[in-house]
Amino acid sequence: MLKTQVHIGRGLTIKNPVMTASGTFGYGTEYSDFIDLNRLGGILVKGTTLHPRQGNPYPRMAETPSGMLNAVGLQNKGVDYFCEHIYPTIQDYDTAMIVNVSGSQVEDYIATAEKINALEHIPAIELNISCPNVKEGGMAFGVTCAGAASVVRAVRAVYDKTLIVKLSPNVTDITEIARAVEAEGADSISMINTLLGMAIDAEKRRPVLSTITGGLSGPAVKPIALRMVWQTAQAVKVPIIGMGGIATATDAIEFLLAGASAVEVGTYNFVDPAATVQIVEGIENYMLRHGISDVNELIGALQIDKKKLYNKVYIHLRIQTR
Repeated sequence: MLKTQVHIGRGLTIKNPVMTASGTFGYGTEYSDFIDLNRLGGILVKGTTLHPRQGNPYPRMAETPSGMLNAVGLQNKGVDYFCEHIYPTIQDYDTAMIVNVSGSQVEDYIATAEKINALEHIPAIELNISCPNVKEGGMAFGVTCAGAASVVRAVRAVYDKTLIVKLSPNVTDITEIARAVEAEGADSISMINTLLGMAIDAEKRRPVLSTITGGLSGPAVKPIALRMVWQTAQAVKVPIIGMGGIATATDAIEFLLAGASAVEVGTYNFVDPAATVQIVEGIENYMLRHGISDVNELIGALQIDKKKLYNKVYIHLRIQTR
């Protein structure tokens, strides 16, 4: 019998490594006509903030080659509405229901996390530290070690369940941010969030998005996401949840081999609402074909010629010191 359970921090075990990415799957119920939600390892519900948000003006989504840009702006009805109206409709699913928490200032994160901490059937939150910090001129919390650490430290003090921290790829060295949040009590790390991108309408000579720039996701970002997951897996001890362009079971397995303990499927949910279950089944088929009884055998199992790796690092260091 295949063992597909994986651990994603602070004693939280999910039935298989396939979850959905926040903002691409609603609250899960929207997809219940297409798949059995109980087949999934977990569902990351849409970004939740302390107060209701209307989101950004339209247009706020744009298709790009092998991907999409979004600037939705965390549209949601606020954490109180979630607790009173959404939570009762999702609490009985046999999968890990995890809430993505966002905020404009540290105090917002703290208040939202405290409210969700009281919900018995929400075993974890995912902290979105890519949000602009209004007290620091709009710079995202997650682009500096100090900013990332400040949010995680504050939330860790009030939240006693599994704390997943979602990292921004729009940084110089993502491993430094990863180490900073691990040191402040992150139980696991999810990565990567969207890459900052832009689309232009050449005929109108105007940006496609109302916000000018937006977050790029989809297959186009997968090579970057894989590289960042692999690098971060060498730098931290906590579990990593990988995402970025996952569309097939093969994609998911690549992330596991790179060092991720689980994955989140995002943009491809818009292409095929049944993609997640197909990926679960595809991983199981891969395990059977390769004689693997426990999916944990795949985590970090990438085979690398250590001599080539050493030479690459040596050359990189030589270039940096010139």
